[in-house]
Amino acid sequence: MITLKEGTIKHIIDVEGGYANDPNDSGGETNWGVTVRVARKYGYTSAMIDMPRSVAFDIYSAMYWDKLSLDDIEDYSQIIAKELADTGVNMGTGRAAEFLQRSLNALNNQGKLFEDLVVDRDLGPATLLALSAFLAKRGKRGEVVLYRALNCLQGAFYIELSERREKDERFVFGWLENRVN
Repeated sequence: MITLKEGTIKHIIDVEGGYANDPNDSGGETNWGVTVRVARKYGYTSAMIDMPRSVAFDIYSAMYWDKLSLDDIEDYSQIIAKELADTGVNMGTGRAAEFLQRSLNALNNQGKLFEDLVVDRDLGPATLLALSAFLAKRGKRGEVVLYRALNCLQGAFYIELSERREKDERFVFGWLENRVN
């Protein structure tokens, strides 16, 4: 049986595709969606074009899924764990955590569900408690709304990128098509 982690990472790799070295892409040289900077940070030293899919899987697992403690998030919501994994891969783990914290703060009914979170870009115990409190109060409807809020922030960020860096306009259509749903 395939786990949520395995299925999510395999899906991200499928969407990202293989090797690319587009001079207009701020991420630079990539393979399976893993940038050369991230690959080197992980310890991969061979040519990016030769990076096996299995290494990309290991990188996504350690540097995104595990770093965001998504096994813990999955205990509360599989769809939120998957969304945070995708956002983390495409925008960094700090931004994924920030989006969750900001969304929970916006949805906490003026502090009636839980105290406002400090938006520190770290998915620690306070964020997990807030997520738990939110979902306990709002249930499945709340899960859907939170998922939508995360997608809204992700989509808005892509548009903001293209406004700041005209070269990114080339990528916005694909980002919105493949990442925001």
